[in-house]
Amino acid sequence: MPMTKKQTIALGADHGGFDLKQNLAGHLRAAGHTVTDVGTNDTQSVDYPKFAEAVARLVASGQARFGIMIDGAGIGSAMAANKIAGVLAAACTSEVLARNSREHNGANVLTLGAGQVSLGQAKAIADVFLSTECTEERHQRRVGMILGLEGGGGAAGAGANASDLSRFTCMNSGGGSAGSGSPGGVNLDGIDPADVDLIVARAQQMLAGSGAGPGAFAPATIGPEAMAQMIDHTVLKPEASLADVEKLCAEAREHNFISVCVNPSYAREAKELLKGTSVKVCCVVGFPLGAQPGESKAMDARRCIREGAKEIDMVVNVGAVKSGDWDLVLKDIRAVVEACRDGSAMSKVILETSLLTDEEKVKVCEISMRAGADFVKTSTGFGSGGATAEDISLMARTVAPKKLGVKASGGVRTYQDAVKMIQAGATRVGASSSVKIIEQAREAAPKG
Repeated sequence: MPMTKKQTIALGADHGGFDLKQNLAGHLRAAGHTVTDVGTNDTQSVDYPKFAEAVARLVASGQARFGIMIDGAGIGSAMAANKIAGVLAAACTSEVLARNSREHNGANVLTLGAGQVSLGQAKAIADVFLSTECTEERHQRRVGMILGLEGGGGAAGAGANASDLSRFTCMNSGGGSAGSGSPGGVNLDGIDPADVDLIVARAQQMLAGSGAGPGAFAPATIGPEAMAQMIDHTVLKPEASLADVEKLCAEAREHNFISVCVNPSYAREAKELLKGTSVKVCCVVGFPLGAQPGESKAMDARRCIREGAKEIDMVVNVGAVKSGDWDLVLKDIRAVVEACRDGSAMSKVILETSLLTDEEKVKVCEISMRAGADFVKTSTGFGSGGATAEDISLMARTVAPKKLGVKASGGVRTYQDAVKMIQAGATRVGASSSVKIIEQAREAAPKG
């Protein structure tokens, strides 16, 4: 098996690929990869484009580095995934094609046909795909030309922005070298100067804070399956009962939300209620005030992880932020991040943005990156305000260098609210009105 860096992978399948998906998931996790399974969860007939979309959106949003989608032949899912901006999907039936798709084409989604490859072949193909990098400048330039076709641009790259080029044209872990004046480290020799100017202008617009961010090119509509994989289905009210948690978990099973977010006392119950599903348990610590010592938050996080939590949302010490005690803020966040790393859990830092100035929001985001957190999050939902598109855009731009996720939480009650946050740069949404959001997503989906 090739030596492979540990990756974050979105994995999906239709009914025909279900069995292969289940076996491949075990292989990937045994190799140390983090796998988000978007379904399907049984062999009942389903439509593969919906699951291909869910995989592709996790890759396009940055929540997953790579995607793997399995249907009968692998071709239809590749077609569907390639409709999502920033996704380069390749259907592969051999290790040679997998290597070529990465080395020459910078593919970030692998599609497999359950009727075309055996389990052993699928494992070998996936291993090669995940361990191969695209480093040659001529290949990077051509991938940039492919991305330039998005949005009606020409092959010279006018339709691609610098963020797309740097993120999706093989600029990973040492791959590629920056050309003189080339945005994103991509060699643009031979591309029309006018097109280069367009690319640079798009990058400058993003850096200037003009509203563009990681989600700025998200579509106006997001399908219900893809939306569900961006939602932490939440019940954090102080009076939440076991019956409320049981209802929450039943809804999460039905709609395949990426996680349920509960208070720490319900971690064990939520884990049991979600057994046999891909839905993760998320717990809050230091909630909702953030005023506990970091050591206490870390202890709570470790207990939650032992009892089944795979994600921890911690509230930053807001008082320390307002006091400008940045050493304490770093110590506070790092304590929980280390607890999460020890337990192979994801860490999210809640800023409580309504209480902070823009400068303080940026500073906490920067410290979160330094501490090694996985996400930054707007709000507890218990403060004086919730998520705003402006805050999401600011946070997304700030954490872009480390590719942290951004969670919009607090006041996200409708499908349009969620889409607005995702377009501003959110890669995760926390909501208690999740079922309503999915119902509205179905209504908004194109008919026929």
